[in-house]
Amino acid sequence: MTVASTIDLTHAWSMMGGTARAWVVIDTETALPGELIVALVESRGRDLEQRWSRFIADSDLTRLTESQGNPVLVDDDTVTLLEAMRAGWRETDRDFDPTLLPAVIAEGYGRSMIDPARSTRLPESARSRGDLDAMRIEGTTVTLPRGTALDAGGIGKGLAADLIAADLIAAGAAGCLVEVGGDLRVCGTAPDSVAWRVAVDDPFVPGTERLQIRLPDGGIATSSQRKRRWMSEAGVERHHLIDPATRRSAISSIQTVTVIAATAARAEVLTKPGFLRDIDDYLEWIPTRGAAAMLIDAEGAEYTSTNWSDYA
Repeated sequence: MTVASTIDLTHAWSMMGGTARAWVVIDTETALPGELIVALVESRGRDLEQRWSRFIADSDLTRLTESQGNPVLVDDDTVTLLEAMRAGWRETDRDFDPTLLPAVIAEGYGRSMIDPARSTRLPESARSRGDLDAMRIEGTTVTLPRGTALDAGGIGKGLAADLIAADLIAAGAAGCLVEVGGDLRVCGTAPDSVAWRVAVDDPFVPGTERLQIRLPDGGIATSSQRKRRWMSEAGVERHHLIDPATRRSAISSIQTVTVIAATAARAEVLTKPGFLRDIDDYLEWIPTRGAAAMLIDAEGAEYTSTNWSDYA
């Protein structure tokens, strides 16, 4: 699609414990008002955080975690999230596991790093490694097995970027880039009418780029063990990427995993095995999932899948 006359609008706002931003290409013939864009993205972002945050007592995910196996009525968007969680859990052979919330809290991440007054409550029955195949979804009524606790985490940010981008296109935007907490979705016409340029940050020098990729449409997500770190009560440094096998912070030389996929939510899911599997095995597997990946280790070395150069 080529747009003869366009204007660009950028907007940033607080969302999901960080900063979200949108870059919108507006066709002057359809004239999507800038104030409508701002209202749309901020309202959508607030709604999704309200439904999915583990730090909000009446969010859909909190109510599911506390349901003790009883059915819970949730929003349509939450059903979309739950189905994406289960699909990712299956596709990665449980390397991506959104049922590890008790382990995350046991490692010391029970309070928000942005607002320590906000904390996560869990019922006594909560256990890590739930069975998502036993989750029942009937319309918007969800029954979660007793003891299963869910954390939207990165997939929530990726899916939020996907949903907000879809809303912008539906509202008349010619194209957009939406980023939520580092997970990005691009779609529609890019500013140069060819492809969106997306920077991959250098994990060792905050605020600098390691490289740029070109992406006409799709999602990109980076998971990092260098962020969201804290000291445990025993004085040991921990991070939020949990190894499902040990239920502890993953031990890996890999510092960041960046994945390009069809959506930001799927890209986020596919980053997780990069911290847990043999590097060569992971890089051979990722193209079979219709995705590309780059890993950076503790020495700064880069490892890429054979199809990564398609986006250079």
